Order: sequence, then C-alpha cells, then structure tokens
Amino acid sequence: MTDDSRDPRADWRHDRIGSALRGENPTVLRRLTAGFAVIGDVQFLPGYAVLLTDRPGVQRLSELTRPQRTAFLADMDRLGEAVERACRRLDPAFRRVNLEILGNTDGFLHAHVWPRYAWEPAELVGGPVWLYPRTHWTNPAAEHRLGEGHDRLRRAIGEELDRL
Repeated sequence: MTDDSRDPRADWRHDRIGSALRGENPTVLRRLTAGFAVIGDVQFLPGYAVLLTDRPGVQRLSELTRPQRTAFLADMDRLGEAVERACRRLDPAFRRVNLEILGNTDGFLHAHVWPRYAWEPAELVGGPVWLYPRTHWTNPAAEHRLGEGHDRLRRAIGEELDRL
C-alpha cells in the first residue's frame, strides 16, 4: 500500500478502514466476514490485494479475540484463493500467491496477497516482493498505478470472491 498525501483525491487513504466502513474507499472489492478485500494501490504484480481488518484501531492479530482471529485468517485464505484463481485465469505465467501479515509501515491490521509470475526478473522471482525497488510503491510507472486499466482484474477477483 502507499500513502500519497500529495493527491487531493486521496483523503480515503488517510483512514483506509474508516473509509471502507463508510463505503468511501474506492479500492474495496468485497466486504468479507472480518474485513475488506481491497485491490492494491500499485499493480506491478497484477492482482496484488490487501485484506483490511474491519476494526479501527486494531494494530495486531493478537489484539483480536480468538474467534475474530480465526475469521480474519479465513478471510485472508479466501482472498488469497480468489487472487490465485483470477490471476491463473488471466495470465498463464502465474506461479503462486504469497500471503503476509507484516504491519511495519501501516499501523493497522492488514494482510498482503501478492501474486507471483514466471515473467518476473530472475533476481526477484524467487525472493520476497519487498526486494523490488522502493519506487515500485512510491513512484510507480503509470501502468502500475491502480486505475481503469485494472478493471478486468478487479472484476475477476471479485467474481472469485463471490464463488468462494
């Protein structure tokens, strides 16, 4: 995820969870049991998605009750499978998905779902996505910024979420 405060249209980015709860977060794909499936702000790996908790103020998985944790992790699994199915259907070079709960930059509970592809650079394909240059997040190429060109991908992931 990125937080480009220079963009006056990006107010929802300052409160991703609150804006999702209010129906104002344009990246929301679906409301799930314990959170929101959202498409990532950057798409240098097409299909990148994030699961946001639906509980404002929660920073860590351990702050949830055991049933809430189970629901969040089940939603992460569902989103991961939806991304896998959609990306496999849309790109024959799809390899797998990586699922991560990190929380080092954004201070709210969220999980990253990263599709991985055979066309990735050889020096990056076998490592964590965080080895990609920082500019991929902070100053992405135009085709990698979330936009209308990703509508087909958004629809595909949403349809898979509906099936699961």
